[in-house]
Amino acid sequence: MATQSPFPFLDDLLGKLQAGLQPPPWAVEEMHQRMVLLINHVLQQEPEAQARLVRQSGRVLQARWRMFTIRLAATPAGLLELAPEGGQTDLNLTVTEESPWQLAQAALRGDKPPVRIEGDVQFAAEINWLADHVRWDLEEDLSRLIGDAPAHALGQAARGMAQALRSFIGRRTRDAQDTASTPSDAPRAAP
Repeated sequence: MATQSPFPFLDDLLGKLQAGLQPPPWAVEEMHQRMVLLINHVLQQEPEAQARLVRQSGRVLQARWRMFTIRLAATPAGLLELAPEGGQTDLNLTVTEESPWQLAQAALRGDKPPVRIEGDVQFAAEINWLADHVRWDLEEDLSRLIGDAPAHALGQAARGMAQALRSFIGRRTRDAQDTASTPSDAPRAAP
């Protein structure tokens, strides 16, 4: 059974965005540029990832979720850049889960979202390798700004909060499943 979002306003907001309320093109372009900078920053920390992207130079990936789309091209430097709109794509990835709540739950569990894949098989295999093996070492980046000890302490705190959130979501999901499987007229055991 699918768990309902505790934040229905997010679903409503995304529904309204799909219905016609669009962010201005300059804001979308700026968001895409920032995403590419972050992705490239992470890729630069993994030489094998860059080597794999060099082999895919010039190929274009289009990723889509709901109404959001981004087109990325592999560069000869083993990084990514925004690809121009309207050109041919080599690989199309479409996230099929519509609910942001379900996507967040899957991410917290460490699961990949359900994706429909169309296009070049080799390029898809390389992108899958990147998704499986490349991780952002946020703690390392923080240590450059604030030092090793404070960065490690913040990292431990963040991991603890993430684990507590995973436990909470797991309990809520189990409770919702138990409630759905228990007939409403059956007596329930006291806690």
